[in-house]
Amino acid sequence: MNLRRLNRVLHRDLGYLFFGMTLIYAVSGIALNHRHQWNPNYIIENREFQITVDRQGEGIDKAFAQQILADLEVTATYRTHVVAGDNLRIFVQGGSVNISLSDGAGGLEVVRRRPVFNQINFLHYNTPKRLWTWFSDLYAVGLIVLAVTGLLILRGKEGLTGRGAWLTGIGILVPILFLILYL
Repeated sequence: MNLRRLNRVLHRDLGYLFFGMTLIYAVSGIALNHRHQWNPNYIIENREFQITVDRQGEGIDKAFAQQILADLEVTATYRTHVVAGDNLRIFVQGGSVNISLSDGAGGLEVVRRRPVFNQINFLHYNTPKRLWTWFSDLYAVGLIVLAVTGLLILRGKEGLTGRGAWLTGIGILVPILFLILYL
C-alpha cells in the first residue's frame, strides 16, 4: 500500500472512529462557551407566590411545612425545613421553597438536570477521570493525526501547495490574532 492510500485510509477510519467524540466535544463546547447566557447543565425554574401565614417561626413544624408544599402542589419529596428569623425555607428533592413569614411572599425553585447536555458536559469536563482520561487523550492524539492526514489528502492547486496553504495559514493565524487581542 503506498503512502497516499495509507494516509486516506487512516484519515477516513479515524474520522469514523472519533465521530461520536467529535459531536460530544463540539456540542458541549458550544454549550459551555455560552454558559454566561444559560446554564448548560441544569434547568432552574423559579415561581413566585403569595400565601397567608398566621404563624411565627416557633410554631412551624414538619406537618406545617408539608401542608405548604401540598398547597403549592409540590410533589417533590420533603427533606427538611429551616426557620431563620422571618424566613422559612423548606428543602425538597431537587429544589426549595422560601417564604417570608411576615407577608407570605414566597418563591419556589426547582433544579433538574438538562437532558443530554448534562451528560455530555460531564464527559467534556472529564469528571469520570480514570479510563475516560486515557480515551480523551487518545481522541486528542487522533485529532492531531486527522489534522495532519487531512492536509495531505489533496494534491496540487487544491492541496497544501495551493489553496490549502492559504486556508491552513488562515486557520493558524486566527487563534494567534485572538491571543494577541486578549492577552
